[in-house]
Amino acid sequence: MFEIRTAGAGDIQLIRELTFRIWPETYASILSQEQIDFMLEIMYSEKSLTKQMKEEGCYFIIVYDNKEPVGFASFSETAPQKWKLHKIYILTNQQGKGTGRFVIDYILHEIKKQGAESLQLQVNRYNKAKDFYEKLGFRVIEMAYFDIGNGFFMNDFVMEKKI
Repeated sequence: MFEIRTAGAGDIQLIRELTFRIWPETYASILSQEQIDFMLEIMYSEKSLTKQMKEEGCYFIIVYDNKEPVGFASFSETAPQKWKLHKIYILTNQQGKGTGRFVIDYILHEIKKQGAESLQLQVNRYNKAKDFYEKLGFRVIEMAYFDIGNGFFMNDFVMEKKI
């Protein structure tokens, strides 16, 4: 049975543990190890996660299956009535069980209560998760190329689901 729990600063270590289990499997065939290491440091260091939670207004949630943590997500309002799903990561052995859909449905429910009209996300152009998002009603609205520093770039689709 799936459960969602709001995460806070006390959960940063758990979020990092999940990240370091999920990211290598998710991105090994898409990104170089050097880029993975760089992105993990800039996005998932304790300092960065604390800043996201405390200064950038990101909500973090952890999903549990039978009391075991199996993934997490982060989202925030980026403009009036527009929200962004910054992160959603589910353990590989949990994928295909409805966990991701459960998390996105939860987020949609929560942001709808706040007057949201849309939820956007970015996904690497080569990430098979794009198909998953399309099944949930997200549509590509643009292709984006982000310079993230250190000579690395993110080549993403920006996707949106109208609520």
